[in-house]
Amino acid sequence: MNNRSRLNLFVVQVLVASLMAAMLGRLFYLQVASSSKYQNAALSIQSRDVITPEVRGAIVDDTGLPLAIDRPGMVISVDRSLLDKMPDKGAAVLQRVGSLMKIAYGDLWISTRLCGELPIGQRTGCWNGTRFQPIPVTKEATEAQALKILENSDVYPGINAAPVPVRSYPSLAGENAAHLLGYVGSITAADLADTSKHVYLSEAIGKTGLEYEYDKYLKGIPGIKKVIVDRTENITHISQNSVPVPGNNLVTNINAKLQAATEKALASSVLNARSQGNKADSGAAIVMDVKTGHILALASYPTYDPNMWQKGLTVAQARALFSEVDGVPALSRATDGEYAPASAFKVVSVAAAAQAGYNLNGNYKCPYTLKIGNQDFHNDDTKVQGTFSLKNAIAVSCDTIWYQIGYDQWVKDGGLRPVSSPKDYFFDAAAGFHMGQATGIDLPSEASGRLPDRAWKQAYYDSNKNFYCNYQSRARKADLTPFLIAVAKQNCTDGYIVRAGDAVNFAIGQGDGLVTPLQMTQMYAAIANGGTLYKPEVARAIVKPDGTIVKEFKPSISGTIPAAPSTISFLHDALRQVTLTGTAASVFGNFPVAVSGKTGTGQVQGRNTNGSAKDPTSWFASFAPSSAPQYAVVMMVSQGGYGASTSAVGVKAIYSALFGVAGGSANPKDAVFPDGAPPTNIPKINLKNGTVTKP
Repeated sequence: MNNRSRLNLFVVQVLVASLMAAMLGRLFYLQVASSSKYQNAALSIQSRDVITPEVRGAIVDDTGLPLAIDRPGMVISVDRSLLDKMPDKGAAVLQRVGSLMKIAYGDLWISTRLCGELPIGQRTGCWNGTRFQPIPVTKEATEAQALKILENSDVYPGINAAPVPVRSYPSLAGENAAHLLGYVGSITAADLADTSKHVYLSEAIGKTGLEYEYDKYLKGIPGIKKVIVDRTENITHISQNSVPVPGNNLVTNINAKLQAATEKALASSVLNARSQGNKADSGAAIVMDVKTGHILALASYPTYDPNMWQKGLTVAQARALFSEVDGVPALSRATDGEYAPASAFKVVSVAAAAQAGYNLNGNYKCPYTLKIGNQDFHNDDTKVQGTFSLKNAIAVSCDTIWYQIGYDQWVKDGGLRPVSSPKDYFFDAAAGFHMGQATGIDLPSEASGRLPDRAWKQAYYDSNKNFYCNYQSRARKADLTPFLIAVAKQNCTDGYIVRAGDAVNFAIGQGDGLVTPLQMTQMYAAIANGGTLYKPEVARAIVKPDGTIVKEFKPSISGTIPAAPSTISFLHDALRQVTLTGTAASVFGNFPVAVSGKTGTGQVQGRNTNGSAKDPTSWFASFAPSSAPQYAVVMMVSQGGYGASTSAVGVKAIYSALFGVAGGSANPKDAVFPDGAPPTNIPKINLKNGTVTKP
């Protein structure tokens, strides 16, 4: 063998030795150095989690009365992974379940379909989770129904029955509070993908309202038994076994008795408006403590039964929640509804006029009609009011005074050719009252309203220019009227300009400006307390099951309204005059509690789904007692007609409950708060031993 052959053989031997060394090293790494890591990985493949649901924390009112609480229930669930393997995809089984549970097959079928399986528009009531988790069809099964399913697994394959905590909204004081409390629902695929939530398939979490906002406190920790199984699914080892930890309780500023009275007053106002010939499709009412921003009651109409989510929604119920014909009960008008503020906005106009240098104690002309350009602007009342003080102008709700002031300031700011730095007193005053800003209430998906200032006009123009410029080529022939063509042309060429009509309408709360009833309540509460804008707060404290306070929510200041003490004093006098001699005198003239407020009747453009013209929005915004304000109360009824005849009557009913008014006199013993103010202490709650001590 020559030297070259020996060298080649040596190289091969070295390579073989190197490969053997590498393989031995890798084997040592896998079997010794990383044995625990791969052992755990193998176990995880063979592990199964058995989840014991935790008891969700209660939501209680300011006295400790439960608004939401868990109770024992029986869930019937469907395993799609098993049903899908059947020749008929489980149709026969679902038919038998429906017959047993008295649930329509169509509702069962929809509720067990994944939303992605159904066409858009046909997903109402579908399942948002995955096919690999139990799909609950009801949590209201009886013991007999559950036993029949469990004892006849051959007849009900893929169907299970198990005891679970069921969320209940007991309505102990007659309150509904659906939009406040929200509801809980099953885990979705999106929830599982959110690593910050730490949830399990069988859990229920908050979906809307307080249930959603404070879910991390209310949810607790489920009990987890991690078992190891062999290939035949027999348990070979238990690697973890933890007991469930109940969630914390949420104490709110809501008073259940006042909530019930507010809901009743709102519903009565809607029906009253309909009896007067108005369409009155929806409404909202709010009670706020003006000294703290605490929300004492918040109602929206129409509403729904919050327990329906636990019973199992039918397709018809699910569709009705978002149906315009039914008034979209799922929408909270108090926080998400946006409306023209109408004359209730004139408190902001007073602040703007004061900033512009107008004498609030002077006299002003109130003609029936004011001509601006080629358009007539007039009062709702056809009478010529004459000349009187600005206080009386607020009391009788004269519009033409504000038309004139708004127009004059628009001219001073340059009109169609604005100066480089316009004063914009009205826009600035509205911004100072936080118009166009969400209040920050501790409820999800709050609307921000709209402040239609110069920046908004420019942004709106930039977004919609092409829409208007192409109007004639894409519109229906029926819409090609001279008026609409002229509007489109104007919006196409210079729609960003604040025009005289924009200015005068804004001064009386009409035009493009929008507020939520909650924003209106915050504004009037600030006037009542001397100028402080408080952040509205529903929650009061987080309390452990043993009564220990985890967190207390203190009043939070959002800002200060742009009004001098003299302006606020003027507003107090003027708003009191509204209920003494003005537009609300017929409602509050003989009321034993001094109330200050302002009516509003907002004109609405557009038509209803049946083609009829929309009726005005009814407002009444107020605070009381006038001399030492404690509460701000606001009611809005969409298409409710006049503010005085609809909303003011409803607000009066709320004040009657607040102050214990009956038979023309106020009895503190019958008042919601007998001490004259909401409680300052937190109720002592110990649900472990079942005790609640009122503050």
